[in-house]
Amino acid sequence: MNKKVTSMWPFDWLAPDWPAPKNVRTCVTTRNGGESLGPFAEFNLGTHVGDSLEVVQANRTYLAETLQCQPAWLNQVHGNCVVIADAEHVLTADASVSRQVGLACCIMSADCLPVFFTDQAGTCVAAAHAGWRSLAAGVLEKTVAAMHIAPAQIIAWLGPAIGPAAFEVGAEVREQFIQQHPITAQAFIPSVNPGRWMADIYQLARLRLASCGVTSVYGGGFCTVTDPRFYSYRREPVTGRFASLIWLAGDESA
Repeated sequence: MNKKVTSMWPFDWLAPDWPAPKNVRTCVTTRNGGESLGPFAEFNLGTHVGDSLEVVQANRTYLAETLQCQPAWLNQVHGNCVVIADAEHVLTADASVSRQVGLACCIMSADCLPVFFTDQAGTCVAAAHAGWRSLAAGVLEKTVAAMHIAPAQIIAWLGPAIGPAAFEVGAEVREQFIQQHPITAQAFIPSVNPGRWMADIYQLARLRLASCGVTSVYGGGFCTVTDPRFYSYRREPVTGRFASLIWLAGDESA
């Protein structure tokens, strides 16, 4: 799986290497570069984790100024609701879609899978928060449907998430996926712990995307648990959140 990135942003923030149109901008932050302290150090963007709200807002302001876009923050609930991106209100959803120049679909995570979407013509972008609950609930399929674009014209990128060597789940999680799509059995291997399974969230996402016609999928291969650049809830239950953003740039920026 391809995990190559370029470094056009400050610090060690990531710019995905994928064949997106020139007017599509993306950025994945890391935990480096902000003002948060303690377990949230340094660039925490989550307001719900116990960090100083004043500091988080300073980090968010710096993010928007640096990227020159308006992030549309979400109240993520591990569901499958998809909304039109809105920078003025924090909507409760786990995915958003934007056709407005400069308005960024924004996902926060710390082990869950962020997924970027765009069409080959660069008219629409979307981002989804795909932890296993959202994946099983169909958040990726609902995001594709909300774009109102033929799936064959959509490309996707899988961002940093918990890797298959670190993602141990119970049999009930595996069963939820297999009942819906038997082919997803291949994304699970037995754990050394009886009755437990190691899940490949990247493979699950690729299989779910393929089931709705999206086969141009890039990225994957990260592991937030073992990569210290990223916050990881499984590694440190008291921790921050990094952000994955995608937006349309104006013609002058293309």
